[in-house]
Amino acid sequence: MTANPPRVDDGLVALLRADLVASRFTVAGVTELLGPMAAAALERDQALPAQRVTAASSDARAALVRLFTLGDPVDATEVAAALPTLGVAGAVDLGLVAPEGDGVVARCDLRPYATEDADWWVASDLGELATGRPLDPGHVLGVGGASTTLASWTPRPQVARALDLGTGCGVQALHLGAHAGSVVVTDLSERALDYARFNAALNGTTWDVRSGSMLDPVAGERFGLVVSNPPFVITPRSGAMPLFEYRDGGASGDDLVRDLVRRVGAHLEPGGVAQLLGNWEVPRGSTWTGRVGEWLDGTGLDAWVVQRATQDPAEYAETWARDGGHHPGTADFNTMYAAWLDDFAARDVEAIGFGVVTLQRPATDREPFVDLVDVPGPVEQPMGPAVLAGLAARTWLAEHDDDAVLDVAWRRADDVTEERHAVPGEPDPRVILLRQGGGLRRQVPLSTVTAAYLSVSDGELTARAAAAAIAGLLGLDDTAVRDEILALTRDVAKDGLLLR
Repeated sequence: MTANPPRVDDGLVALLRADLVASRFTVAGVTELLGPMAAAALERDQALPAQRVTAASSDARAALVRLFTLGDPVDATEVAAALPTLGVAGAVDLGLVAPEGDGVVARCDLRPYATEDADWWVASDLGELATGRPLDPGHVLGVGGASTTLASWTPRPQVARALDLGTGCGVQALHLGAHAGSVVVTDLSERALDYARFNAALNGTTWDVRSGSMLDPVAGERFGLVVSNPPFVITPRSGAMPLFEYRDGGASGDDLVRDLVRRVGAHLEPGGVAQLLGNWEVPRGSTWTGRVGEWLDGTGLDAWVVQRATQDPAEYAETWARDGGHHPGTADFNTMYAAWLDDFAARDVEAIGFGVVTLQRPATDREPFVDLVDVPGPVEQPMGPAVLAGLAARTWLAEHDDDAVLDVAWRRADDVTEERHAVPGEPDPRVILLRQGGGLRRQVPLSTVTAAYLSVSDGELTARAAAAAIAGLLGLDDTAVRDEILALTRDVAKDGLLLR
């Protein structure tokens, strides 16, 4: 790895920021320039459509995309026109670019990143798309699939202090700045921390940047929110394997994520939340819920874990060998592939799960709730608001007994619909389904009793009164109907299908 991360010079960084704003080098601006096809192809790391568009354009954005995203040499006069206040000399001084003949080449990746409310820029190491070669072990990743997943799933309450554990180039910290009084970022990689410092300066914010492994840099401290995209990839401890700092934590199997789950509670304020990504192994004859459930035993934390995908060992090996820039059929790829298969076989691992782990330190003296669910399909984007509401709902349900649940006049959420499926000619439906339009997009089968209950759940009748009326109308046992309605209410209220 030859290029150092860009350096922080407040004056020069301010000039760079002004030029990026003036050129409309934003997500919306670049998408407008490239068009939907080329922009989508670039998201898939396919450069050709973007190269064709930018080669034919004199727009400043085209020069910046060619330079910082595609890794192409760009004529110095074009760079000067795209960065008129910073200038080529200023860009060289910051370490963003280097001269090459009559042109300029990028020394880092720099691209726009956005939410609905903010436009940012993120600098990171040049990727395979720009360099045409596998990543270096110390590679600092930019905005990737895992980081956008974590950002989407993170609840965003207003908190006094937040921690971005394993910050990398600082993507999660950018989000935290909007709802945290102060932000601490940590990483074992000094190179990553240099990028984080630069990205904080470029985006006009400040973070408390600390070096160290996992939770060590914040010993004895507590936070209202902890977010982490940890180095969760399960990588064999083999000399044949390159260990990438951004994804490989150096532990055996899934021990790193297990250790984080078990330790993070000591760093949460009462009511504080940790939002993590993770992988977990599923040995033959076991289940993922059993595996992750063991991690949670004795922590005293509320836990809501959503498994989003599973892979067998071969699929997992293929995914992560390609992730480092190695391609099927090459000697390096096959060596790594075999090492992964041997490593999983040694522990009799049958599958590997990927998911989102939401942990909460209870604010009251009660039994913690544990909810482990499979949700492989599409969910609402972003999921953060639904996670925050789901934590509040689960907390209320954990703090209230069955009588309290029955005494609430619940109402259906606005995004809830019902489907009925019948065989033609039959008077009654064979299947009744409750569907959620947002959140986890749950699909819940209903019985005649629970369908009748949902039909009157408009905030007027308590669940207890509705159960009594339905039992009388259908001529059924009062207790059985009440128990069925109670079970459904607890099940669907936690995910926002029924609201108080």
